[in-house]
Amino acid sequence: MSIDLDFNKCELIPVIAQDAETSEILMMAYINKEAWEETLKTNKATYWSRSRNELWRKGESSGHFQEIKEILVDCDLDTVIFKVTQHGGAACHKGYRSCFYRTVNKEQNDLIVTGELVFDPKEVYKK
Repeated sequence: MSIDLDFNKCELIPVIAQDAETSEILMMAYINKEAWEETLKTNKATYWSRSRNELWRKGESSGHFQEIKEILVDCDLDTVIFKVTQHGGAACHKGYRSCFYRTVNKEQNDLIVTGELVFDPKEVYKK
């Protein structure tokens, strides 16, 4: 059986990256057909950057890449979960292990940082 994600329905398919050991949600991104094929070929998470309008090979500039351990596909073939080993300690470009490093404080109507800062983005993304 071939794997034919439904890129006809939408050019970009959402992907959740989840730690393969702890089940922690690390990030959410998108793939197009090219990113999907490269991910399958290299066994490293590759996404489509909407802001740069190009392939985004996770970890290309930071070294914090995601090694694919398992891929889950939903019943409509239009959403994917990458179960990964997160190399380098952090998935988030802001320096946190997970992009979901803030919790909503409903009483104060604000966000509380609950995640652990793993690296200083100014040091990692020197330009």
